[in-house]
Amino acid sequence: MSKLQQVAQLGQQIWLDSLSRSLIQSGELASKLADGVMGVTSNPAIFQQAFQNDALYTEELAALKQQDMDAKSRYETLAIADVQDACLVTLPVYQAHNGQAGMVSLEVSPELSHDAQGTITEGKRLWQAINQPNAMIKVPATDAGIEALTELVASGINVNMTLIFSRQVLAQIMDAHAQGLQQRVAQGLPIDKIFVVASFFLSRIDTALDISLPEALQGKVALSLARSAYADWEAFTQQTPWQDLQTQGATRLQLLWASTGTKNPAYPDTLYVDELIGEHTVNTVPSATLNAFIDHGNVSASLSGKEAASAQVLADVTALGIDLDALALRLRDDGLKQFEEAFAKILLITA
Repeated sequence: MSKLQQVAQLGQQIWLDSLSRSLIQSGELASKLADGVMGVTSNPAIFQQAFQNDALYTEELAALKQQDMDAKSRYETLAIADVQDACLVTLPVYQAHNGQAGMVSLEVSPELSHDAQGTITEGKRLWQAINQPNAMIKVPATDAGIEALTELVASGINVNMTLIFSRQVLAQIMDAHAQGLQQRVAQGLPIDKIFVVASFFLSRIDTALDISLPEALQGKVALSLARSAYADWEAFTQQTPWQDLQTQGATRLQLLWASTGTKNPAYPDTLYVDELIGEHTVNTVPSATLNAFIDHGNVSASLSGKEAASAQVLADVTALGIDLDALALRLRDDGLKQFEEAFAKILLITA
């Protein structure tokens, strides 16, 4: 059994945080799935790097530039084709896990991050264009994005909520997800095939905080937030409203650990994988982190059982006068800016 398959036995899926035409056409994605990878995520920065560095886009992009279409339409033509092809490669995983694995994410345009109706409209359009059951529409966790989540779920669309840095925002997302399912039930529509993940970002939290913390707290805040968020999720799934939905076939929202490549060279390069393995979770990893984990990562049920220690770390940080919710908003906005900048570069490439 491979190391990734051992992780799967403990209830966690490992997804690859990378997508490109070469990854698909070379057979590398299929090989990674055979090793135990169970899904794929993408974002504007990933596509920007792919378009810039992968020669397999050159010919089609040149042909698209001869057509009467704008830069965003050319980008979508390329990206949707990649997501469709990746969905076909991962479809056996989706089928083997009853629609709860084998997903491939495509993000809505960053320019819509504070536009709920625009996000809903684009999310539905991209979902229909991809036309694969294991696609996911990726939406940033702004107020507008959380509002859009309810409508997208009610429409039967798989959603990946991204750029989450706080437990407060996660709570809002869990409520919005449940509301979408309730609306769907009220319409007499099935809810058993709708899959939603909440992408909780990790390394950026420690990178932002460590400089302000005593050594004893450095490198511990992101893990403590993640473990506390998981405890929140466990409590939510035990409440009556969710239990009622589950009896009607609902699939639980799953926490997804994102930004899992360590940025501090003093930390183990598999820190945010080794320490957060638990049931009903996903960890999406860049290629370098995936390879490091396969080589020397540690597999154990490491997520649960540390709630008290995690709560103490967060209390100690708060006692220093650090507002973790304010930090979460700043990091989310920084992430949005990075995606906006990457998207602008994509549009220059496809113009």
